[in-house]
Amino acid sequence: MRNKRVVHALILAGGSGERMGLSIPKQFIKIGGKTVFEHIIQVFEKSEFIDDIIIVVNPNYRSFVEELILRNKFRKVSKILNGGSSRRESSFIGVMSIDNDEDLVLIHDAVRPFLNDNIIFSCVKALEEFDAVDVAIPSDDTIIKVNEKGLIEEIPDRNLLRRGQTPQGFKVGVIKKAHNMALENQQLEFTDDCGLIVRFGLADVYVVTGDRFNIKLTFPEDIYLADKIFQVRSQTIMDAEISKLDMKDKVVVVFGASRGIGKSIIEASNKFGAKAYGFSRSSGVDVSDFSLVLSALEKVKSIEGKIDYVVNTAAILRTGTLFSRSIDGILEEIKTNYIGSVNVVKASIPFLEETKGNILLFTSSSYTRGRALYSIYSSTKAAIVNFVQGMAEELSVNDIRINVLNPERTATPMRFENFGKEPLDSLLNPEFVALVALKVLASNMTGQVIDVRKEYEYFKNII
Repeated sequence: MRNKRVVHALILAGGSGERMGLSIPKQFIKIGGKTVFEHIIQVFEKSEFIDDIIIVVNPNYRSFVEELILRNKFRKVSKILNGGSSRRESSFIGVMSIDNDEDLVLIHDAVRPFLNDNIIFSCVKALEEFDAVDVAIPSDDTIIKVNEKGLIEEIPDRNLLRRGQTPQGFKVGVIKKAHNMALENQQLEFTDDCGLIVRFGLADVYVVTGDRFNIKLTFPEDIYLADKIFQVRSQTIMDAEISKLDMKDKVVVVFGASRGIGKSIIEASNKFGAKAYGFSRSSGVDVSDFSLVLSALEKVKSIEGKIDYVVNTAAILRTGTLFSRSIDGILEEIKTNYIGSVNVVKASIPFLEETKGNILLFTSSSYTRGRALYSIYSSTKAAIVNFVQGMAEELSVNDIRINVLNPERTATPMRFENFGKEPLDSLLNPEFVALVALKVLASNMTGQVIDVRKEYEYFKNII
């Protein structure tokens, strides 16, 4: 049952990101088309267990934070406070801004973007019984304690060890008292708010189970890990909701629609109520020619009055060693696979700006590592991923979303032409890939690489 006391979310966003070695604080790095900071606020904004959001910021970035709040129309943000020179001082400023000591507060680091509502609920629920709550997960690694000489002094029992996360939850009066006591003990070092409670013996601190994805972004490599986590979480969300797909009154334009995945997307769009238009080289629209792409979009706009979604599946795959291939053939592959995608995106912008629409491009599992005998194809697919990630930031000002689908080996004519006969049960069904494509188009995601794997196909049975 929901606690009747007001529950505040206090986000500490005053860090400078020095350990990242970046020009901006790490909470303002973009992942999945939004800043880490925006992802965190969105979680609290959507949670039914949070009434109010207080943000403590680095004063140098206050105007930027205000702009983000206004742009996203976050309604729960009640205060934006200038932070101090340390985490403890920033936490003190935020806690002391809350008037009612009977309220509850969850204090969260602005560099943990993967907080979820289950953790929030667990914290709020535990605060019905306890005055202080921490979030932690079991330690997978053996922890050793060393002395000043670097020698092992102790190996604690791993079963009793936990890795701390945030948020940490408190009854406001208790954490205020802890901070006031800390003011009188400036020489003491504390890394978090629960440390204050434990040090001064003010209350028992109950530990709720966190989430292994609720990582803190501290070092540059954490950004790459965060990108992959967003991919995994995005796929999970889509899988859970794919049966709710409704494309009624949407207008979809697909390039590369004469066969394979493109053709399946046209068929799936019609099935779910959309008006779908397909273009391909066989129908006179070569995506490597910008004027032809633009004309195709203008034709659809003249008929339907709008365009909601644009998809490009057009691609060429040619195998062989680089030495054995002709320059003309190589250029044709690059123009179709990469320049074609650039043309589709550029031509789509004025149409999708009107509808706040979505663009979907396609990559290949080979984008992560170049493949011998089709290095041109795999490198163009890597370029598309990089292109989408950059365009997600550019197009955000136009309210246009853009993502890229990464299906595993799929049973398409292009696949058969280049690799011959393969067991069908080892390949993805293009109809299933099309369903996932529609779900991505209907989503609010942007800047994401969405993996589609063979094991996901069991979801087709619920559609």
